[in-house]
Amino acid sequence: MGSPRSLLEARGLRPRKRLGQHFLADPSVPAAILARAGPGPGETVLEIGPGLGALTIPLSRACARVLAVEKDRELFRLLGERLAAEGIGNVEPIAGDILTLDLAGLSRRAGGRLAVFGNLPYNISSQVVVRLIAGRAHVSRAVLMFQRELAERLRAAPGGRQWGRLSVLLALTAEVRPLLRVGPGAFHPRPRVDSEVVEIRFAEQAAFPPEAEAPLFRLVAAAFGQRRKTLRNALRAGLPGLAPRRLEEALAALGIDPRRRAETLAPADFVRLAARLGA
Repeated sequence: MGSPRSLLEARGLRPRKRLGQHFLADPSVPAAILARAGPGPGETVLEIGPGLGALTIPLSRACARVLAVEKDRELFRLLGERLAAEGIGNVEPIAGDILTLDLAGLSRRAGGRLAVFGNLPYNISSQVVVRLIAGRAHVSRAVLMFQRELAERLRAAPGGRQWGRLSVLLALTAEVRPLLRVGPGAFHPRPRVDSEVVEIRFAEQAAFPPEAEAPLFRLVAAAFGQRRKTLRNALRAGLPGLAPRRLEEALAALGIDPRRRAETLAPADFVRLAARLGA
């Protein structure tokens, strides 16, 4: 495989800043990802943003099937040509956007939950995580490249500045573990930040009943919507339909000081509060 620069220049293409494109240029990175969390022979992989195929091709050699979703039409065509030239037949390029993709439909086609891999555009990373959490019935795990700062927030613990909405949602639905730190020199063009590969393994059963998910997730979003405010004020602002007296009674019944901030609450606190407010 040629370098990302040479492959792009041969087509008269340039990385598109609007799409957050930073192509893997160091072949040791995909090798390390597969060594630490690669797919099993029977897994179907959904790859987000295959780009020039730096991760796609190694994935294709390790699993049964790869569904490679690419938003950039030029890269979509180029990837198809590269796969044909390499004689790879178990990769299906899909022109589409991961944020609107039918995960349930792809899971049905695969005959089971998907393993998601990808070098994510940093400008949509948080949205992708939210999308996968919502669609976790169709996704067993995700091995993704993030900006290091976001990766640290994903696995943060309660009580710190990095503990936030995504940290809570993942703590309630998955196990997160760091796999690999990647420096700017591994990409073309070089990003201005360090990166980290993280594995998110979704639980078979969440820490709350299915019917509680929507109100629980709304509560968490509201609590962190204005994180400098006290819990009382943040929830009043984020849940305008919630009667102030009902909120005060719920917090008092659970022994939660309304002057605390959301970052001091553990995942179980949010579950208990959502249940109390829904009672």
